[in-house]
Amino acid sequence: MVVSSTNPHNKEIAIRRRIASIFNKREDDFSSLREYNDYLEEVEDMTFNLIEGIDVAAIEAKIAKYQEENAEQIMINRARKAEELAAALAASKGQPAQTDNDVAANQNSQGGIGAVPQGQYAPTFAGGQPRPTGMAPQPLPLGGGDMLSYAADDEEIMKLRAERGARAGGWSSEISRKRALEEAFGSMWVC
Repeated sequence: MVVSSTNPHNKEIAIRRRIASIFNKREDDFSSLREYNDYLEEVEDMTFNLIEGIDVAAIEAKIAKYQEENAEQIMINRARKAEELAAALAASKGQPAQTDNDVAANQNSQGGIGAVPQGQYAPTFAGGQPRPTGMAPQPLPLGGGDMLSYAADDEEIMKLRAERGARAGGWSSEISRKRALEEAFGSMWVC
């Protein structure tokens, strides 16, 4: 397969993805690190030659032969990669990795992948401590948490609090005025 593209970067990406999906062996598939490194070097040489257009017909024939001889291993490695990606995705969402039996059980009972019954704990991504999946109490704001006390404050104190809060966040009225003027005058054209 020859990828024709106007952008050489896109061509390289397409070739590398294609080669990686075919030559997808891992270090544990080899008896020694030396064999694995030789395999990686051979794959990189083929990839480079395809990208540069060097001896493309011979490399394509070599790829086709490899695919034919190793079709089962290629499919096993693709499935293994898909399972690892699914487990990583589930872990990033804070859900435990699931087997096919777990998926079937969840679909039959609670309506979907990764559903955790109410009141039970699910492991966190960081590992170790479980976290509750139900409604957790919300933290109270500083100052006692009584929002009604703000209503009793007069307008001057509220204005002072807002100004101090804005300054603490890095905002100032001078910056806002300057930006407004720059935007206003920046949109004007003099002919």
